[in-house]
Amino acid sequence: MRKAIVYTSVHHGNTEKLVKRIAEECQVDLIDAIKQMNADLNDYDMIGFASGIYYSKFHQSILKFSEENLSADKKVFLICTYGGSANFKSIEQILNKKHASVVGKFGCKGYDTFGPFKLVGGIAKGHPDEEDMKNAVDFVKGLH
Repeated sequence: MRKAIVYTSVHHGNTEKLVKRIAEECQVDLIDAIKQMNADLNDYDMIGFASGIYYSKFHQSILKFSEENLSADKKVFLICTYGGSANFKSIEQILNKKHASVVGKFGCKGYDTFGPFKLVGGIAKGHPDEEDMKNAVDFVKGLH
């Protein structure tokens, strides 16, 4: 089963750190949604979308990529890093329109210095940590 993860990692590299570990330990191709915005997903059996959470949403580049490049009826999994809380609603709205089957969701804390968090030196320092990355790898290995 061919898997790919389409990701965006903007501020502290939290999401990139996570997906690179997944790619090392699982047979998964990585697609940067900003650098490879027209990547063809048709040869993949399962596609992951990974992003930090910005204003309670997946990054705009991931939303746009999924809207434009995801074909109908694909198996999809979701990964997010967050300072506050996991929120998959923004991408799920697009996936519903595409009749995608969401086979799993994973979220973990990520270092965040946005807005007021900057004043206190950020939150979730050191995340994603080794345990977060192990859990993410186990999550992807368990997908069918």
